[in-house]
Parts: sequence; structure tokens; C-alpha cells
Amino acid sequence: MPRGRATVVLGRSGTGKSVTLRHIVGLLQPDAGRVFVDDAEVTALSPSALAAVRRRIGFLFQNAALFDSITVAENVAFPMRRHTTLSDGEIRARALEKLAAVGLARAAESMPGSLSGGMRKRAGLARAMALDPAILLVDEPSAGLDPVTSEEIDDLLVGLKHERGTTLVVVTHNIPSARRIADTMLFLHEGRVLASGTAEDLERCEHELVRKFMQSEAGG
Repeated sequence: MPRGRATVVLGRSGTGKSVTLRHIVGLLQPDAGRVFVDDAEVTALSPSALAAVRRRIGFLFQNAALFDSITVAENVAFPMRRHTTLSDGEIRARALEKLAAVGLARAAESMPGSLSGGMRKRAGLARAMALDPAILLVDEPSAGLDPVTSEEIDDLLVGLKHERGTTLVVVTHNIPSARRIADTMLFLHEGRVLASGTAEDLERCEHELVRKFMQSEAGG
């Protein structure tokens, strides 16, 4: 998956898309084969070395996975408190900066339970970017969102790629979202890459399943 580019992983439900993301960060171990992040073989790292690799990777979960017992700002601050030696003031300032970047400056003191689905997704993105990761893994960014909000989240992701050079790996079955985000698409089927390339490449793919998927509105 090229550095500084957006790779979108497509496929029907249950084909291994989200599992792929969990292998990249070492949350799951493969039955066979190896996983590399840059030059680091994730599958062979010590716990401390794996932790160092993970600090370079942000993960936006499908449900945002916010802590409901602390404010939105404290959710964003959490990775910085855990992985940096920044002062409380510096952490607070950076958390507010990340929230402002996703349009949530006014929600800093809100509790996650009071947020809409789109706002929760934005807050999750702010937290995923708290440590300025070089790589951002995103699991179903449009899940549960209306089309307008989904497009806004897509625009934020594309902005990270263009403005910060962030490498994006995005799992989705939403074709309009995939088209907005992707430089390259991978189509997974039964745990294997059935096709890869641009959207146009997949539309002309020899596999009928891939062509039908690309022609669908939701991909599902």
C-alpha cells in the first residue's frame, strides 16, 4: 500500500476487510504469511517494538469507540497522555486543535453520548490523529451516516492525505465513498485480493463479481 496515498479495501461482508486492518496493527496474527509496515515485520516484533510501530498508526473504528465516561476533549487527549511526556496544557491545546480540524471545537466539553453519529465519527477521527500518525486505518467511515455526513467525513480523510501526506487504508463497501477517497482499490473475495487498481480498472475487471460490485450503489 503506497506511502502518502489512499488505498481502499472493498468487498462483500465477511470477506476479511476489517480483519486485514487488525493484522496490520498486530491485533491478530495470520495463520500463514507475514505482515510488514514499512521495513518492520509486524508478525515478528517484540511487544515494545510493536508498540513503537502502533504509535505511528491511527485507527478509526467503525463505531468510533469513544470512551463514554469522559468528555470529547479528554477522548482526544487520551493517546497523548498515554504515549507522550507533554504537559497537561500542551495536551489540552493539541486536543482542541485536533477537534477544531474536524469541526468539533464547540463540542470539546460534551460527553460522547450527546453526539450525533457524524459527530462521534469526527471525534474518533480527531483521536485517531492525536499522535500525528503517518498511517491512518479507517474501518467503514460511512457506516450509519447519511450521504451528506458521509461525504463530509470522506473530505476530511482526503484532506489529511493532501495536507499532511497521511497514508490512508480505508475499508468500505460504499462505492461512492470509495470513489471519493481512493487512489487505489483492492477487492477482497474469500480472503484473497481478486482485483486491484483504479476505479476504472475494477469496472473493466474480468471478474463479473467485481464489475457488479462497482456498478452497485452501496456495494453490499
